[in-house]
Amino acid sequence: MRIAFTLNGQPTTLDADPDMPLLWALRDLLRLTGTKYGCGIAQCGACTVHLDGFAARSCSLPVSAVEGSEVITIEGLSGTIAEAVQTAWREIDVPQCGYCQSGQIMSAVALLHDTPKPTDEDIDFGMHGNICRCATYVRIRQAIHNAAAKLGG
Repeated sequence: MRIAFTLNGQPTTLDADPDMPLLWALRDLLRLTGTKYGCGIAQCGACTVHLDGFAARSCSLPVSAVEGSEVITIEGLSGTIAEAVQTAWREIDVPQCGYCQSGQIMSAVALLHDTPKPTDEDIDFGMHGNICRCATYVRIRQAIHNAAAKLGG
């Protein structure tokens, strides 16, 4: 089946099994490996992408569901919120192993887009389900607060 969508700002057409998870289409067919496989059941957040402006778990989303939509991966993430989050991540050295970080960053950007001045509770809610095996949650929360402050939130 041919599936047409916008990927990181570029028109994209794939010939893929409509039931193939978006994650595998991104990684195996399009060679965009920044989006990670973690659990395969949408519970860990490593596979988070933006779908039409919202955070979505690509491991459980069939590629056919993105027909006509806009998908942004960590490779295509840009803009002032993304830059603020990425800078905050670097400034306080959030990652340890780094495996979950693309999903964490994608979720943090979506959170700040919707909630420019998040409380700790907002962050906990917005980042719920993003698992960090290294348990850097305190640094993740601080980086989100730092990014919000840089953005004027």
